[in-house]
Amino acid sequence: MTSAVEPGSPPLRKFRFAAGGEGNAEEGGARKFIKLAQQAEEYGYDSFMIPDHLGNQVGPIAALGALAVATDKIRLGTAVLANGFRHPAVLAKDAATIDVLSRGRLELGIGAGWMKEEFDKGGITYDKPSVRIEKLDETLTILDVLLRGQECNFEGKHYQIKGLKGSPRPRQGPRPPIAVGGGGPKMLALAAKHADIVSVVPVTTKEGKLLLSGITMEKTIERVDLIRQAAGDRFADIELNWAITTIVITDDREQIAEMALQALDKGFPPNMEVDVKLGVEDILTSPYIAIGTFEEIADQIRNTRAKTTMSYVGVFPTQMDAFAPIIPLLRGE
Repeated sequence: MTSAVEPGSPPLRKFRFAAGGEGNAEEGGARKFIKLAQQAEEYGYDSFMIPDHLGNQVGPIAALGALAVATDKIRLGTAVLANGFRHPAVLAKDAATIDVLSRGRLELGIGAGWMKEEFDKGGITYDKPSVRIEKLDETLTILDVLLRGQECNFEGKHYQIKGLKGSPRPRQGPRPPIAVGGGGPKMLALAAKHADIVSVVPVTTKEGKLLLSGITMEKTIERVDLIRQAAGDRFADIELNWAITTIVITDDREQIAEMALQALDKGFPPNMEVDVKLGVEDILTSPYIAIGTFEEIADQIRNTRAKTTMSYVGVFPTQMDAFAPIIPLLRGE
């Protein structure tokens, strides 16, 4: 198997760990949401991330404001905001405010927006992919200026900013880190151009389903190579993130992997497009699936970093408790 780590590459980054929550009824509602973030802080997660959907979840900007005063050390962010939901001038104001209230703990994640159904239900224009990427490119350019507390004059195809100065001035300098996620070449290139943190995600179909082929180590390495090529000299300054979607603690990794393959054959999970035939080894080496004992999963994550340089590990809200014992095994490495 090839590797995304090239000779002469900069030293591997130390691991960081992200938990997340939505504040929906299944999690116990908005009040439990605060306790979830506090629990993540106690477990030793480095950051707590909130997604951005119009459906069954809290509003991320308001929720970040609440978490800014309810937590002490854990970094707070979005994974990720849908660019089409907010004008960049308004978003910059909200983001800077969150960074001040949290005493410099914001990680601002933003993407092009991908759930057409939500845009349609909300009566918000859902542009074709090329336009959404153009808009995100402009937004990231504007945010870079306003989040430095500087005056922005920008004449773009989609946004025009005239003499607006970013305020309040964020606590972090030169500005809060910006995270962008992507799976396809255009989004990865855009992320490589602007982002401090790039979230490496499997490719999705036009219908929003994840391509099974995208979860393999081989395809993940290809995506990291695309980021390296697009980033050029700034690749060393980019932190690479990925999210583990499934965690199964077991003494029999192979059996669980075989069960996962059987489930795929039967059409589960429904948000997965089966475009390739995978084997047990493909499942067990996938960065996006963690199966085994705590020690085996820790080794798997070390292997993922060694092959891809990805070091910032995220887990889904329902997986936070299961993953917590693995953090001490990797802390400081």
